[in-house]
Amino acid sequence: MTAVYGAEFAEIYDLVYGARGKDYATECAEVVRQVRARRPDASSLLDLACGTGAHLALLREQFGTVEGLELSEPMLARARAAVPDVTVHHGDMRDFGLGRTYDAVICMFSSIGYVGSVENLDATLRSVARHLGPGGVVLLEPWYFPEAFTPEYIADDLVRTEDRVAVRVSYSVREGDQVPIVVHYVDALKGRGIRHFTDVHRMSLFTRDQYRAAFERAGCSVEYVEGGPFRCGLFVGVRGDGPPE
Repeated sequence: MTAVYGAEFAEIYDLVYGARGKDYATECAEVVRQVRARRPDASSLLDLACGTGAHLALLREQFGTVEGLELSEPMLARARAAVPDVTVHHGDMRDFGLGRTYDAVICMFSSIGYVGSVENLDATLRSVARHLGPGGVVLLEPWYFPEAFTPEYIADDLVRTEDRVAVRVSYSVREGDQVPIVVHYVDALKGRGIRHFTDVHRMSLFTRDQYRAAFERAGCSVEYVEGGPFRCGLFVGVRGDGPPE
């Protein structure tokens, strides 16, 4: 299942990841560099699982047309408010149809880990391929590979602003190739008080070979780029002339 964030989490999403030092500007610069290296004339881009629109806000300065796709209604609403001049579609990256193609399609921040299975990974890449013309570029930031995952990992975040304190604590377990991450939030806001809510992020561990095979079955060549601003690297694919398998 792809991520469907609740309204509570969407409200503090940017606060939490901003406090972690997420550098959208550096990430977008790398996206542009990777796309231009393969498609110098690229003028249109689609951002899958675009969240609150932070990547879109920067990428719209680099491409003539940028659009987003987001499944979570609360995140969708925040993206549309943040970048009102950008079209953000409601949809599921595993199966979407927007009636047009793009020069580049991206899926960042390890959102692909939410698709749930190898079959859904295939479905997602096929959907991407349908929205790329020959020579179109796809950038996919993976989640952790199985050998890199730390079982029973505990993460914590504390965010302070002038009128707010938010705490996020998560605990991750591994069940085969699935990882349910249980997350608890305590959010204190002046004028509203304290609330506590929980969420479970169900992530999938895919191997490098499984990612590569999904690209190839979708009719795309692929390479894996180590390092850079992305914690798990980046898969970069180019759509070929033939149809997906």
